[in-house]
Amino acid sequence: MSMIRDLRAVVRPALRKSTASYDYGPTHDVSAVGSAVVDCAVYRDGVRCSDTVGLSEALASVRAGRSGEQCDGRDGFVWIGLHEPTEQEFAGIAQEFGLHPLAVEDAVHAHQRPKLERYDDSLFTVFKTIRYVEHAELTATSEVVESGEVMVFTGRYFVITVRHGSHGSLRSLRHRLEDDPELLAKGPSAVLHAIADQVVDDYLAVTEAVQDDIDEVEIDVFSAENGKSSRGGDAGRIYQLKREVLEFKRAVAPLLRPMQVLGERPMRLIDPEIQKYFRDVADHVARVHEQVMGFDDLLNSILQANLAQATVVQNEDMRKITAWAAILAVPTMITGVYGMNFDTMPELRWKFGYPTVLIGIVAICYVIHRGFRRNGWL
Repeated sequence: MSMIRDLRAVVRPALRKSTASYDYGPTHDVSAVGSAVVDCAVYRDGVRCSDTVGLSEALASVRAGRSGEQCDGRDGFVWIGLHEPTEQEFAGIAQEFGLHPLAVEDAVHAHQRPKLERYDDSLFTVFKTIRYVEHAELTATSEVVESGEVMVFTGRYFVITVRHGSHGSLRSLRHRLEDDPELLAKGPSAVLHAIADQVVDDYLAVTEAVQDDIDEVEIDVFSAENGKSSRGGDAGRIYQLKREVLEFKRAVAPLLRPMQVLGERPMRLIDPEIQKYFRDVADHVARVHEQVMGFDDLLNSILQANLAQATVVQNEDMRKITAWAAILAVPTMITGVYGMNFDTMPELRWKFGYPTVLIGIVAICYVIHRGFRRNGWL
């Protein structure tokens, strides 16, 4: 235990030193990030500064507006939007804003769980975006949902969004916020809430579409007219849909706790008025989580019912095969007996023996067939 304490004593000051101080000098080169920048702007009092045209100009504008004084986000902040930046493209911004190396690594490489982490005077939030994939017919290989990621760095005077995936664009969200200067004037926390709200609203839309797919599969499985489903033909579709729901659940379930923390725990970086809205987002996440868990349970029940139906059909097939085998055993046995090479056998030389045997075989088979039909085997 003493070794662990000594190690913490060495590591923690080093981390604080590397992440707590921000250098606004001209030594940082951010020109290499241009190819990954989707949009960059400075906002003062909720209004976009029209003279800001690039990343360097935005940073210079924020430095000038701060004038060496601590900014609370209401006087001005920069919002930088990036799409799948490389390590080299993101290095300049990370150094400029003093972002923690662990958070930078997560933002660049993606494939992270939804989470909320605090690094000194900044928040790092990860959202999983979900998009419903339209399909004419649900098959065993259909892609139902497509996932992406949005990482948000939130500080006192900056918001940096890093998006991974082909969907989840924040362009329309930025325009909506710019149309509401009163809300945007509350600073970076208003942007963080708007992103969370849009992501969760997309979840709600996807749940409705997935519900339709589940209803379709359920109808097919329990439809008496669908012979394919009764023989287990829908198992592949059900399993594929269950895999897609599992991907959906991985996006929703871990996000519940971060939204609750943002809505309930006071934070310096979150405006108290905005914090109330995070509670509403947390309620929506809880609702989606309950629906997704219900989808998973329902698909389990549908899959079990489908397999049970397949087992029943197989048992019915086996009974039919057994019944026909019993019927065919009668002529096999009789003809086998009279096929033996003995000189002395009953009615062997009788001229009516052959038709009598045929009639006897047909009569016995008929009686057995009637018995199986009466008992539901045929």
